[in-house]
Amino acid sequence: MADFAAYLALGAVVGFFAGLLGIGGGIIIVSTLALMFAAQGVSPEYVMHLAIGTSLAAIVPGSFASFRAHHRHGAVDWDIVRTMVPGLLAGVFAGSIASRYASNAFLKSFFIGFTIFVIVQMVSGARPRATRSLPGKPALAAFAVLIGVCSSLFGGGAAAIGVPFLTWCNVSTHRAIGTVAAMGFPLAIAGTIGYAISGWGFDLPRGSVGFVYVPAFLGISLTSILTAPLGARLAHRLRGRTLQRIFAAFLLAMVAKMALSV
Repeated sequence: MADFAAYLALGAVVGFFAGLLGIGGGIIIVSTLALMFAAQGVSPEYVMHLAIGTSLAAIVPGSFASFRAHHRHGAVDWDIVRTMVPGLLAGVFAGSIASRYASNAFLKSFFIGFTIFVIVQMVSGARPRATRSLPGKPALAAFAVLIGVCSSLFGGGAAAIGVPFLTWCNVSTHRAIGTVAAMGFPLAIAGTIGYAISGWGFDLPRGSVGFVYVPAFLGISLTSILTAPLGARLAHRLRGRTLQRIFAAFLLAMVAKMALSV
């Protein structure tokens, strides 16, 4: 019960920040679950696999609630979504299946490196050139595959790369967050299926479906779906630069703890 209560609290935090900033939900889930699974005695070989697979499953309900809230605010560019989703699905499914053959050390190193990248781009606040615009559909589709593969290896939605990319192409911040939230929903579903398949047959805790730990998925989902719309509504009222920097410092502390402990 104590573990399930922790999953509920984690989901509340994740949903709020995913809706508010369009980024960071998967990072919080993976880093927290990796620490929890290690403390619970999960085999060290599969701690990161189970954390990543469970994270992708847990962000499904929150991403659905988040993108619906952004859609109601008119902040989803559906042309971009339709162009990029096929590549996203192909990339995340391929990466999640391949994770079966990745070591825990590789996934941990990739996650830490990717989190540092996210922190740097959040803190730097780099602005796009006024002349920059979206590339053509073939380039968008190819970039979507890259986003999908990266998402499958660090357990987050498309936001970590997608939001900076779209804002760099002069899509407004609110519209970039809403558009990526809409792409993140099918991406998370494909990643969940991939990790459930790739983890089949391993010695994992009771309650696991492949590399998806169902009790954690349920606890996080129950609260994230409630708090994601709250964060999304607040995102349309705040500029958020100070909040982003505070959140980046929080992420840095989380990933440092994970690097030392897992």
